[in-house]
Amino acid sequence: MSFNIHHGIGTDKRLDLQRIAKLIESAGPDIIGLNEVDRFFSERSQFMDQAKWLAKELGMEYAYGAALTIESPDGGKKRQFGNALLTRFPIQSHRNHPFDFLPKVIEDRALLEVNVRVDNKELAVFVTHLSLAPFQHKKQAAFILGKIAKVNAPAFIMGDWNMTPSSRAWRTVTASLNDVWSETNKDGRGGTFPSRRPFRRLDYIFANAYVETHECEVINEEPTASDHLPVLANLSIRERRNDLPAGQ
Repeated sequence: MSFNIHHGIGTDKRLDLQRIAKLIESAGPDIIGLNEVDRFFSERSQFMDQAKWLAKELGMEYAYGAALTIESPDGGKKRQFGNALLTRFPIQSHRNHPFDFLPKVIEDRALLEVNVRVDNKELAVFVTHLSLAPFQHKKQAAFILGKIAKVNAPAFIMGDWNMTPSSRAWRTVTASLNDVWSETNKDGRGGTFPSRRPFRRLDYIFANAYVETHECEVINEEPTASDHLPVLANLSIRERRNDLPAGQ
């Protein structure tokens, strides 16, 4: 599942992380990539460590990667905003890759890389949130694809990409990775934003050739939970890449 939770504040202006947890629990995903997750950030989220709270509530492991870090004026805990991953599977390692190669025009962004163990197989999962500024997408997409290209194992990436399927960035990404929604929904638009009238597809799950797609859907049972709708996919790990000749 990929879900931009808008730091737990819904379209009704209420902070309700329990509502986010219930939505995730109802959908039943094994791995969840989250965007706009606060960690001791401000009063808007009651200075909570949101990833830790959700992981405990759902009985999962978690990893967090900050896109923005602000030093506390009183020398206390750092105030952070970024991406997170929740999973039922054991986390082997994780690393955060800030997009520090770009000028800070709007907001800092980052790529969270997490390695998990699924049925004795290694799986690399990435979570990201691209800039609001399209002119930054080319370098961000190239950076992401470069990281995934180094993974000789099943891998997928999810997040709020702030792009549409007609964009150059989408075409660049899908030249190397499969758009999970497009694999199983040839005619559906798959809108995820804004949640009350979702006419734009901004949230994606992309997978490499080691991953097989079975289903993908947009969950719209609780559109007030966030300004984005979550995307849920049913994926499995292939025994071999599907883009290699037999015997390789």
